[in-house]
Amino acid sequence: MGTLWSQERPPEEGQQPPEPSRWWTAARRLLTAVLLLGLFLGSSVLLVYILRSCGPRPCEVPACWHLLDHYLASGNSSVAPCTDFFSFACGKAEGASSSFQALAEENKSRLRGILEAPGSWHLGFGEEKAFQFYNSCMDTGAIEAAGAGPLRQVIEELGGWPISSNWTSLDFNRTLRLLMSQYGHFPFFRTYLGPHPTPPHMPVIQIDQPEFDIPLKQEQEQKTYAQILREYLTYLNQLGILLGGDPSKVQEHAYLSISITSRLFQFLRPLGQQRAQGHLFQIVTIDQLQEVAPAIDWFSCLQATFTPMSLSPSQAVVVHDLDYLKNMSQLVEEEALRHRDFLQSHMIFGLVGTLSPALDSEFQKARQELIRQLRKLTERPPMPAPPRWMTCVEETGAFFEPTLAALFIHEAFSLSTQSAAMDLFTAIKDAFVARLRRLPWLDEETRRKAQDRVTQLQVKMGAPEWAMEPALARQEYDDVHLGPSFLQSFLSGVRSRRARTVQRSLQPSAHHRWQVPPWEVRAYYSDSDHVVVFPAGLLQPPFFHPAYPRAVNFGAAGSIMAHELLHIFHQLLRPGGCPACDTRALQGALLCLEHLYAAFSLPGGASFNGSHTLLENTADVGALAIALQAYNRRLLWHRGETTMPNLGLSPQQLFFRSYAQVMCRELSAQDSQDTHSPPALRVHGPLSNTPAFARHFHCPHGALLNPSRRCQLW
Repeated sequence: MGTLWSQERPPEEGQQPPEPSRWWTAARRLLTAVLLLGLFLGSSVLLVYILRSCGPRPCEVPACWHLLDHYLASGNSSVAPCTDFFSFACGKAEGASSSFQALAEENKSRLRGILEAPGSWHLGFGEEKAFQFYNSCMDTGAIEAAGAGPLRQVIEELGGWPISSNWTSLDFNRTLRLLMSQYGHFPFFRTYLGPHPTPPHMPVIQIDQPEFDIPLKQEQEQKTYAQILREYLTYLNQLGILLGGDPSKVQEHAYLSISITSRLFQFLRPLGQQRAQGHLFQIVTIDQLQEVAPAIDWFSCLQATFTPMSLSPSQAVVVHDLDYLKNMSQLVEEEALRHRDFLQSHMIFGLVGTLSPALDSEFQKARQELIRQLRKLTERPPMPAPPRWMTCVEETGAFFEPTLAALFIHEAFSLSTQSAAMDLFTAIKDAFVARLRRLPWLDEETRRKAQDRVTQLQVKMGAPEWAMEPALARQEYDDVHLGPSFLQSFLSGVRSRRARTVQRSLQPSAHHRWQVPPWEVRAYYSDSDHVVVFPAGLLQPPFFHPAYPRAVNFGAAGSIMAHELLHIFHQLLRPGGCPACDTRALQGALLCLEHLYAAFSLPGGASFNGSHTLLENTADVGALAIALQAYNRRLLWHRGETTMPNLGLSPQQLFFRSYAQVMCRELSAQDSQDTHSPPALRVHGPLSNTPAFARHFHCPHGALLNPSRRCQLW
């Protein structure tokens, strides 16, 4: 028997195997070699394919090529990113006031395309009115032919004007009531419907300080203050002369109108002072308000303004500065006794300014020259007059918002875009919740409440519910009467919009009432409804597109979403806002951030108030950290990342570039009242606090954006 390993008998010693056996052995060896070589080559090809599939591929859809053009036009790659990333991303973007402003103008251009192509839409009666109103606004020939005639007719309805026509000395409160209810003009105070300061935050009448037509500020130098008043005096003189007034009489009335404005301004209390005194608002009845400020017939003025709301003398209203109203009332009483005709002139001057968008070119030129001179005096960059189409788009949008909202959403915000944006927000929110678990200064109870608050947050993405429903979005606008002049159409729109706002407030609503139209670019958090809102106008290129590389969407739109989330917890960062927290650790982190931002200098030696911008700085720093964490988590669980072609940036570098792109803005355009830091600091502050930025851009230790110390807040 053979062995266990073989049952064949080996050939006898010296015996050669047959010829076919030798041939088969050689063939088998050759076949084995060929198979091994093929396996090696196939594995190599497969490995290369896998590596290419796992690595970032260039995004070559049209949206990415457009974005590439945008980035190349704004960036300056010759600047070292580790020392001045703002210029690296935005160095050539000085032609636009801001990335947000550029996007807002793009959205208006899209609305223009809708309004100028009515044949592309199936129009109902209400939509036809919107298109007709826009065409009437664009018909400058008819507006010029009418001249000042329609405005003089309005003034006659108000009792005339002592400097340009016969004046019927009407009762002051009757004129004020007409101005408020029929013309949307509030010369001495503002009144509007806003959420009640306490739950359940139902709409309530609010009475606030007026919005002055001129940029007066409490801290303004006396010389600048006087120059501003002189420019405004010149403007009022032009208005009076355009309306046929005698120049000497116009000068006298314009001067006294300026005097009234200046005295009213002195009565104002800055918001910071009101907050420090704990008097942000007071709730009083209309009767109580009448006792404090008796010069105004509050009940009749408010009832006329907020019809069809039914008011009573015991109706509660929210007053934002009762002392101002008291002083304003005393001033009105004095002027009514001594110079009732001057009081009338003051109200007419203000009305003409309010109606300026609907007037002929002479009034437009006077207004534009005023704006140009005031911007020069306040050291703000010149702002060119908007083209006529943009003004008409804005006015049509204001008066026909429901209709234009539905058309804009249909054009610019598909369901797939909404779904992609919601997916991005979910990733940002999940990263934020995970980050809350690791904050060293939060105590466990506050941490749990914070996580619950984020979980309970509502999010509105794109547009109000009714804009998504064509049947609900269509409005008949029976109360809008077009003609005989554009000014009359404009005023009819003012009244219709006010009536619609009041009517909406009377209806119970389970939904948040949007504060911005869908085409706007302002995201916001509403504390009263605990809802965060991202309008469709913001979720557009170059901030967001479903086909963009994830790095772009997370860096741009994702950081904006995270910023709004952090607004929910601003109260925790204020003194005494989190008594159970580790106050020492929290204050140390805040102080660290102040020092971090103070290390940066601004071009031209410009200064900024770091304590004034601290809360927004914390939101900027936290937003970048949260968006980066969300992006890294998405890369971990999802393959197939893409990057921008021909830009030479890795996905992580592209993330930071996209974040900075959101902040692009002229450095000189900073408003002293802005609670955000200047744009360069909004880029450099968060980036310098992010170790991953220095790592991915290979910044040497000690470089401006790779400091030795960083702050741990969010």
